[in-house]
Amino acid sequence: MPIDPTRRISNWDAKYETERIKAVLDARRPAMLSRFTAVTPVLAEMEISVKQVLDGQGVATIRYPFYLDFGREVWALQGKGVSGESLKQEVAVLVAKWEARGLELPVLQAIRDDVFNVGAPSAP
Repeated sequence: MPIDPTRRISNWDAKYETERIKAVLDARRPAMLSRFTAVTPVLAEMEISVKQVLDGQGVATIRYPFYLDFGREVWALQGKGVSGESLKQEVAVLVAKWEARGLELPVLQAIRDDVFNVGAPSAP
């Protein structure tokens, strides 16, 4: 049986009551800030390493954001605990995705290898 629209609106209104949301965020903010403070230097270091690879490969600076996005996606996989052959396969998918979007394969491979030390996946 479908939910009455009036009930849906009432549920939405209760869920998005701003004072409640503020109280939840105020309670979580110290832990969120702590995690952000811990991870930001590591992320910045990774981005500097990616930029060094891009400089070495002669990539135009206007294309940096796209390669940095690729780097952030690989970095996020590592942060989620993906490792070994699974990481290699997931990164291969990312390489294919970003190559299809117009990025250069040798540059993506250099970032994969030099910054993240991942390497290509084993052949099936």
